[in-house]
Amino acid sequence: MDWLTHLFKTLNDLVWGVPMIVLILGTGFYLQIRLGFMPLRNIVRGFRMIWRSRRPGDAADGDITPYAALMTALSATVGTGNIAGVATAIAVGGPGALFWMWMTALLGMATKYGEVVLAVKFREKNDRGQWVGGPMYAIKNGLGPRWKWLGTLFALFGGLAGFGIGAMVQSNGIASAMHSAFGLENWVTGLCIAVLTGAVVLGGISRIGAVAEKLVPAMCLAYVGCVLYVLGVYVDRIPAAFALIFEQAFNPTAATGGFLGSTVLMAIRMGVARGIFSNEAGLGTAGIAQAAGATRDPVFSGLVGMMGTFIDTIIVCTMTGLAIVVSGVWNSGATGALLSTQSFEAAMPGVGKYVLALCLSVFAFTTILGWAYYGEKCWTYLVGTVCEIPFRILWTVGAYIGAVATLDLAWLVADTLNALMAIPNLLALLLLSPVIVKLTREYFARDAQEDQTGLIPNK
Repeated sequence: MDWLTHLFKTLNDLVWGVPMIVLILGTGFYLQIRLGFMPLRNIVRGFRMIWRSRRPGDAADGDITPYAALMTALSATVGTGNIAGVATAIAVGGPGALFWMWMTALLGMATKYGEVVLAVKFREKNDRGQWVGGPMYAIKNGLGPRWKWLGTLFALFGGLAGFGIGAMVQSNGIASAMHSAFGLENWVTGLCIAVLTGAVVLGGISRIGAVAEKLVPAMCLAYVGCVLYVLGVYVDRIPAAFALIFEQAFNPTAATGGFLGSTVLMAIRMGVARGIFSNEAGLGTAGIAQAAGATRDPVFSGLVGMMGTFIDTIIVCTMTGLAIVVSGVWNSGATGALLSTQSFEAAMPGVGKYVLALCLSVFAFTTILGWAYYGEKCWTYLVGTVCEIPFRILWTVGAYIGAVATLDLAWLVADTLNALMAIPNLLALLLLSPVIVKLTREYFARDAQEDQTGLIPNK
């Protein structure tokens, strides 16, 4: 087992190395340039469209509303990465890593936009009359039969990664948090997770979407409210925290306290890797959820979908990072969820650890639900809809096993497979970028014409 762990650690370091950073950031930058930085210029519009997408109208065609699709995508992205992932990035790369998470997100908005546009454009109906889409369908229907093998690789990597990163790792995080804060035995937590997971995922995308559109906004607002309290306690330190983040983004971070020091390259690597782990821009997963959304136009879905990256990283991850920096615990030597816990405890002595444990548990649980849908659609692409019910049962069992098992190897394998998912998706984005640009120009030209006539259905 040790040699296998070492093998995957080496492979993980390789796939998340400089070439992957260049590919992910380069793709995002290329799409921003091709789109004339449209995603950044339409952030306010994106928030308005999120509100409108709760009721898409009679002309839209899909299984759930675009709003529910966005919340399903957010349920998968807003998870342990927003708490433990951000803390790890800062613990290893220094406060400057947070800056590179922001850059990854701003470029990633174009990546996420492109993923969703292609997913909706090239979606198809399965043998049950349900809309299905994502990178595998974009590759098959957009690039043609010669490239189908690339879509198969994406589905295989995604189907395998899901059990690790989506079910087992998340439930393990919940169990650890509940045991540390409340003393609950792991098997008790695992049983509760399995029952709740089964109750939701066995109902398919309709039930997942219904739960996500209620739970995700509530948990995000509650978490942001808790962090705002922490920031309020240290409000005088906020300007210095931003100065430290910007300074150490471009300068090596010296060793201090329990912090061993970090190079600029390590800050970039940790910021990019943890940023992608959190918002999943570049992995292609959001398109799987958005393809099920009732929509009139792929660009409409893309504008809604890209806001998931902004909400996840620019808002939620920033809250965590600022809490860690302003509370002064970033150089304590702790990492992961423990570092985030220390920041909450510093502002809310005796209470903070319980608050964070509950937040982390809800975040992780919604990730289990979102990734259940992603994993299912990957496997149905490979073997057909016959696998849906067996998959949902196995997913529920996997959630229980994750709560009671040691998952060091599972984490490494899943993290490696996440990177391997990105490669087919990013290649498809680059090859199909002319389609993304064409659809975007047509949409905004049509929208401008409708604006002049007073008919503005998409605003």
